[in-house]
Amino acid sequence: MRSLHTPLALAALLAALPVAAPAATPPAPAAAVSAPSGLVLPAPKAGRARPLVAVVADAAGAETTDFLIPYGVLKESGEADVIALSTTADTVQLRATVKIQPEQTLAQFDAAQPAGADIVVVPAQLNPKSPALIAWIRAQAGKGAVVVSVCEGARVLAAAGLLDGKQATTHYSALDELAKAYPRTTWVRDRRWVQDGAVISTTGVSASIPVSLALVEAIAGRPTAEATAARLGAGDWSPRHRTSEFRLGFTDYAVAAGNLLAIWDHDTVEAPLSEGVDEIALGLQTDAWRRSFRAKVLVAGPAPVHSRHGLVILPDAPHQPGAEVLKTPAGGSARVLDQSLAEMNRRYGPRTARLAWLGLEYGRADGARH
Repeated sequence: MRSLHTPLALAALLAALPVAAPAATPPAPAAAVSAPSGLVLPAPKAGRARPLVAVVADAAGAETTDFLIPYGVLKESGEADVIALSTTADTVQLRATVKIQPEQTLAQFDAAQPAGADIVVVPAQLNPKSPALIAWIRAQAGKGAVVVSVCEGARVLAAAGLLDGKQATTHYSALDELAKAYPRTTWVRDRRWVQDGAVISTTGVSASIPVSLALVEAIAGRPTAEATAARLGAGDWSPRHRTSEFRLGFTDYAVAAGNLLAIWDHDTVEAPLSEGVDEIALGLQTDAWRRSFRAKVLVAGPAPVHSRHGLVILPDAPHQPGAEVLKTPAGGSARVLDQSLAEMNRRYGPRTARLAWLGLEYGRADGARH
């Protein structure tokens, strides 16, 4: 997938961009009270007390945060049955960090659930034109599922034809490209998530948190969403956003290229893996750190484990004595982003921390400049 927030694209496009003034690392967003989300979902299909949500990855891989956060948040709410799917039974390498074992294949899910899912969550995929994935998503939409794309998961929906004649959004770096490739879609800026009928789409990676909470609110009501957000340490989940605050300039590309090339100065950090690991915190932490282009992130542990909400996660390597181990802050899983950006700023400086912030499209809902 060609994307401006991947390392190869950052380096390849370095020479093509205009000069932009360097910018400081943004402060962490403050917690806020969200306005009612406004998402509208149909009732669960016949015979179900609550919705069945499928989070799906192609066997080639999917974006870490896009996958783990909706899975974890919706399970944390206790208001939906959530299952992790893939096109095959093989282990899935989420983007550059976490490896998971899918709970079912698409074929197994179809055999067990002929009526289909109530909600299908589509993260950004390494192969957004996977024939098997596109065919399955079309079939699920045909059975009445609400389809939610997270970040550049919109590429999959667009390739499937589900965005024709609709409004949608995606990661800021992909908006212009997708507008040219799919002119029948109205590509929306300045909203973290957009609903058009049975299709919901979001902006960049960190929008996985607010859209998941908005789904919880639509499923179970505002008090449940507020309680879930409080446990996670999350703030606002309204659609408010300002796309213009996110712009990769020449300085950003230069810093990214310099970080990638300075391999003698790269750190190796470990995200510890143990039984009951918080998959939300793990996803946010590993995804944020890899975007510095200064750190190799390993998921360390002796063996596969079950996450807090039951997903099987596999280690990259055993823990190495003396290795630097990433710590999860108190106060909820969502606070990992603030902690990670602050630590990157301290260790590598504001320009490197800014790369992670831009890649995550981590914005304040009120649109204040970061």
